[in-house]
Amino acid sequence: MNGASREALAAARERFDALTDNTAVDATKLADELAAVTALLDREVSLRRVLTDPAQPGEAKATLAARVLGGQVGGETIDLISGLVRSRWSRSRDLVDSLEELANAADLVAAERAGTLDDVEDELFRFGRIVSSSSELRGALTDRRASVSAKSALVGELLGGRADQRTERLVIRLVTHPRGRSLEAGLDELSKLAAARRDRTVAVVTSAVPLSDRQKQRLGDALGKLYGRKMHLNLDVDPEVLGGISVRIGDEVINGTIADRLEEATRRMAG
Repeated sequence: MNGASREALAAARERFDALTDNTAVDATKLADELAAVTALLDREVSLRRVLTDPAQPGEAKATLAARVLGGQVGGETIDLISGLVRSRWSRSRDLVDSLEELANAADLVAAERAGTLDDVEDELFRFGRIVSSSSELRGALTDRRASVSAKSALVGELLGGRADQRTERLVIRLVTHPRGRSLEAGLDELSKLAAARRDRTVAVVTSAVPLSDRQKQRLGDALGKLYGRKMHLNLDVDPEVLGGISVRIGDEVINGTIADRLEEATRRMAG
């Protein structure tokens, strides 16, 4: 997001954090309601445009949102949405993207309160790796001909009883309402959002063999010092790296594998 939308989302995050700091607020209910409003505005383009029209007074837009949603969602949700529509947005779609982020963040708040946020982060990452390695599974989860109930049932079969319930909720929401994203991209966004709950950056670490607890601790500490913030390591094992490790943080890749060193040596010899 750029310009006005970036500022509007930053303000919305602050209001969301202030709201969910109150443990009396039902985070799971908030997630469901925000997700329902996301689906509504994603579907009703004309309503979305009215609510983001910069020519309309912010208070008038907040009043309209409250009138449309009154009786369907709780007061906390209406308050959050009223703040969102009072803000200025560069694009009407940015409002829906922000609502979706807050819906997912509410489920992560529920996981944090339950002490399972780390599990959810790891499960999202592992599920993403499974999807990436199985074109058949990816096809089933992204099949536009499949119904919402069929996709939800499939995710339930895959994750039910094997993963945290918030992981299952987040994945079901993604596969049933992808909103134009690839499944892998959506899972990556969720993983980053989960890491942000603890102000951490995700480092995807690929090694030839599993790292020991001591190695993971040392690597996490070293990366934390290098980047100036706490790191969460998502670990993947790939025998093809032949040794060493490869670390990906966002778009940056730090290679320290034998395969990479052999390739570099071959290039030098060829030159």
